[in-house]
Amino acid sequence: MRGDAGSRAPSARLDEAVGLAAAINLDVVHAEVATVNAPRAATLIGGGKIEELRARLDAADPRPGLVIVDGALSPVQHRNLEKALDAKVLDRTALILEIFGARAQTAEGRLQVDLAHLEYQRSRLVRSWTHLERQRGGAGFLGGPGERQIESDRRALDDKIVHLRKKLEDVRRTRTLQRAKRKRAPHPVVALVGYTNAGKSTLFNLMTKSAVKAEDLLFATLDPTMRAIDLPAGLRVILSDTVGFISDLPTQLVAAFRATLEEVLEAEIIVHVRDIAHGDSDAQRADVIDVLSALGVGEDDERPVIEALNKIDLLDAEDRAVVDAVAGAAPAVGTIEQPARVALSAVSGEGVARLLSKIEETLTAAHIVADIRVPAHDGAARAWLFARAEILGEQAAGHETAITARMSRKTEGQFFKEFPYAKSEDRARADRQHA
Repeated sequence: MRGDAGSRAPSARLDEAVGLAAAINLDVVHAEVATVNAPRAATLIGGGKIEELRARLDAADPRPGLVIVDGALSPVQHRNLEKALDAKVLDRTALILEIFGARAQTAEGRLQVDLAHLEYQRSRLVRSWTHLERQRGGAGFLGGPGERQIESDRRALDDKIVHLRKKLEDVRRTRTLQRAKRKRAPHPVVALVGYTNAGKSTLFNLMTKSAVKAEDLLFATLDPTMRAIDLPAGLRVILSDTVGFISDLPTQLVAAFRATLEEVLEAEIIVHVRDIAHGDSDAQRADVIDVLSALGVGEDDERPVIEALNKIDLLDAEDRAVVDAVAGAAPAVGTIEQPARVALSAVSGEGVARLLSKIEETLTAAHIVADIRVPAHDGAARAWLFARAEILGEQAAGHETAITARMSRKTEGQFFKEFPYAKSEDRARADRQHA
């Protein structure tokens, strides 16, 4: 079923829907694109198409028990289609929720999935009790039984949702503390993002020499993974592998997985891994940018962005030359709208060394090494630097403490605004010459 696919080709959208089904081991016996010119309020598709699908189901042996609609169904459409087709129906949101429910491994991931499921179910309560009387509302003896059942179910779901949100808030606080510890370590965070199945986990494994689950499946990675790696010149960074994005990502999942995706908000560099060999690579890029924007990483975000143009091993010579030219024409330090680009293959390893060098080059361009002197007794200034900068060295110098730190120019400016009496080495030298 084709919904609002934007610039995405119907055949590619259909292939993606089949891939989503395969992600939870469903056996797809038939798939087709059904054009809906005038969506029906009751069933989305017309009566003729419903009869055709019903006949196809009846003719199959064994009869399929599940129909997937790659689009959003209202509760009424969902119920009516199940009744008309005599089969269970899943829309795109429900299918993605099923995948996440089957794949989540960590306690946090399972909490997020449970919350998304409950919010999805709650949105479908209003029309789910039509077999009961709903002529009268209110509580007590004057209310109709159907209305009371709906309200009872809604209250039960609301209680569960509140409980899960409290648990997730605890998770968020824990992750905030973990990020604070990483800052004190301190190492810059580099987040890998991208469309699902773009090759993030394969690239992550190659860069970190790890064994994170990486399969040719949509949503092979759901739980975030962090690893420290050393860049070519010795700078250590923390690499973060995140859940893959997808078009029409259910709103319940954007909200429920925000705690996981907050790693992206804390990253100093975002590496957007693209499947450059995919026919809809440009549309996938737009979907990723849309999700990042929903998370707060928009056009005005000054964070450096590098596009890793992955899977060049699948390109023919002509397409490969085009991708190489696109990467070569990209800016040295990019943004989300105009990113730096590196062509690579996470499978063969070609170009990965260039990506590591580009990450280091970007960090170096964004950071300076500052020699700062603070009064020896000033624990606040010292703690501020240790929390927000990479400390390269520290030694006592009379009544002062000399600290060598690597930080961004923005962080340096914030430090001297907070502690205007502190001195950089250049300022200290000028004071000595004046004396």
